[in-house]
Amino acid sequence: MTSVPGTVSSILLLLLVECAARPFYPLPSRRNDRSKQPLQTFRPYNIAHRGSSGEFPEETASAYKRAIEEGADFIETDILASKDGILICFHDLTLDATTDIAQHKKFESRKRTYEVQGKNITGYFTIDFTLEELKSLRVNQRSPFRDQQYNGAPRVVGIYPEIKNPVFINQHVKWPIGKKFEDKFVDTLKKYGYKGTYLSKQWLKQPAFIQSFAPTSLIYISHLTDLPKILLIDDATTPTQDTNQSYWEITSNSYFDFIKDYVVGIGPWKDSIVPASNNYLQTPTDLVTRSHAYNLQVHPFTCRNENVFLHFNFSQDPYNEYDYWIKKIGVDGLFTDFTGSLHHYQEWTNPFSMGEESASKLLDKIAYMISKFRNSYN
Repeated sequence: MTSVPGTVSSILLLLLVECAARPFYPLPSRRNDRSKQPLQTFRPYNIAHRGSSGEFPEETASAYKRAIEEGADFIETDILASKDGILICFHDLTLDATTDIAQHKKFESRKRTYEVQGKNITGYFTIDFTLEELKSLRVNQRSPFRDQQYNGAPRVVGIYPEIKNPVFINQHVKWPIGKKFEDKFVDTLKKYGYKGTYLSKQWLKQPAFIQSFAPTSLIYISHLTDLPKILLIDDATTPTQDTNQSYWEITSNSYFDFIKDYVVGIGPWKDSIVPASNNYLQTPTDLVTRSHAYNLQVHPFTCRNENVFLHFNFSQDPYNEYDYWIKKIGVDGLFTDFTGSLHHYQEWTNPFSMGEESASKLLDKIAYMISKFRNSYN
């Protein structure tokens, strides 16, 4: 599923990024000021899905760096664990699709079949490899949450880590003193200063959302940290990871009334908010309206610029899609693979936004007008 923390290394998370909010830029005389601009909170959040993954390989240093440069408010990443209990930034439970593991004969015996959420999956699982072995597969390690300044960002950028498949990880990875995946996850966040309730002074300094598809994991974590949490919600056919509850159960009013004490919002698959038929959007559900009634934010996933992912309603224009979700549906944030395009949309449509170049030009015009006035007056 971001400190003066900054980017990350390849597929292991650098879950800290103290970068920043873009709308308000310093005057020319203050442009060398080292202070970061604050996180923007006056419009829906631009959440970089595994970094700028539409332009660079997902969950890599390049993808995170690009997303920050393009205006992301939060860097989203998935957190798993190696055999020796090291947190890694990686989306898939298996290495098959994203590494050349099949070409490493020495690891042939590591192929396993495990039950994951009621289904048998066969492959090379991250939980069967130590960190050093993962590095030999070009999984370049850098400790998640490592404190590192990203010098190119003039604003605070948050992190949005997902605690990935916690039930499965806890079954196969053991930490000392009886700790769980969730304990390791939160301990690491605390180590690097991530804490504070939503919009508190501490949170605004180092913003972070914790996300998961596992409700009981989020409830457990809520007793360990006051950081805001987001319950991810899959499509209507997929039950929850840990409680086996149906989509209809976890989107009911009674469940929202229960879960609002533990989370600040939900992250639903966008087609569960507005169903589609033959690639055309149908009548929106009341999911967003009901969520807001329980003071829950809604951060749908995932917007993508490629035509194959755009519903016909948007005429192959991603900016039309952003406009639809933000203005008509009224979401509070969007996961996107193309951080730059969402940033451009929000800058173009928000009257309070002004790029540094535009601000500089405006100041130059004002200075010119003043000088003309003085000259004519004199």
